[in-house]
Amino acid sequence: MTLDPLPDTDLTRHRRLRAQGSLDRADLNAILDAGFVCHLGVLVEGRPLVVPTVYGRDERYLYLHGSVASRSLGGGTPVCVTVTHVDGLVLARSVFEHGVNYRSAMIHGEARKVTDPEEKLEGLRRLTEHATPGQWSYARRPNRKELAATTLLALSLEEASVKIRTGPPEDGDGPDAELGRWAGVLPLTSVWGAPVADPALAAETPVPEHIARREGTRYA
Repeated sequence: MTLDPLPDTDLTRHRRLRAQGSLDRADLNAILDAGFVCHLGVLVEGRPLVVPTVYGRDERYLYLHGSVASRSLGGGTPVCVTVTHVDGLVLARSVFEHGVNYRSAMIHGEARKVTDPEEKLEGLRRLTEHATPGQWSYARRPNRKELAATTLLALSLEEASVKIRTGPPEDGDGPDAELGRWAGVLPLTSVWGAPVADPALAAETPVPEHIARREGTRYA
């Protein structure tokens, strides 16, 4: 299925390093699917506040989780959400040409507080499954009191900006190439470790398969 391209708006237009920008919605989805922590930027009482939180998505919305006590999760105000993955340091011959290989997405819009019980459950399911596939079916579902203590925001994925940087330093064909200094990329990868059991857990309790199979696999 061909996805509609991301719109080019005043908020999402790439003004610097335009070659690294992408309007491909598949790139946006891939960046979001590779992680589960985002940073939510919002104005609270006239001051900027940036909050790390977890997220999940469907084809239309990014769902953000928080506590009802959080001042940043009131809903109904413009927000900016960012997700970034660092893939390596680009170490050039000169400090000026140093950089980072990365994938980033920036979503703009007005966050909507989810109040419909069915949508709230579905949003929390997507959020949980996004972080740990299989966990929604394994763990106890939230009860009415827990749902009341949880705020879920829905942010449209319609207006987003995507940037991706890959490859080696860009000074390989310039005067600094004659310096004889090493240049290249120092890759960065993260992998899931072995599950660590809760000390209060009965010794015979097995690690669920959907958790155990992630050991050694790459994150992001």
